[in-house]
Amino acid sequence: MSVKKPQQNKEIVLLRHAKSSWDDPLLDDFDRPLAKRGRKAAKQIGEWLKQRGIEPALVLCSASERTRETLELVLPALKADPVIVYERRLYLADAGDLLDRLHEIADDVPSVLMVGHNPGMQDLALALAPKRMRRERRRLAEKFPTAAVAWFRTGAKHWSDIKPNETELLAYVRPADLKD
Repeated sequence: MSVKKPQQNKEIVLLRHAKSSWDDPLLDDFDRPLAKRGRKAAKQIGEWLKQRGIEPALVLCSASERTRETLELVLPALKADPVIVYERRLYLADAGDLLDRLHEIADDVPSVLMVGHNPGMQDLALALAPKRMRRERRRLAEKFPTAAVAWFRTGAKHWSDIKPNETELLAYVRPADLKD
């Protein structure tokens, strides 16, 4: 029996769901689908991830309709064939709960894409971003709009060792930053 070794230099990609539709005011928040603008933005973000060679081994996605749809539109652009886990507990989770979930990932997993909601995604991105990256932190704090992505790398061997302010923010992009 072989034991899998922990992978160093773990990558974390935080993706807020794309713009959702408010066409049906009676629809439960959990069940809201994406708006047309959201579908377009999700595809753009998928292409952005592809251009950077981001290939998550694991996807942790909130079980809400809009996060699932966002992921469905992003996945075709990726070369990776990740393990996908939909979790109700990620729906509207706060930064502490999201970090706790990252800590539970098996150490042989080198990268994760987490698809979720604000304010938890923005708060987690701010917590992970090093304080020395003032300009980038200011951008993260200003706004983490729908379909925004924050991409991090950490030298931690174990997911449970990931702590606030101890990662490297590789990129932060919003759909408005991308040209058609």
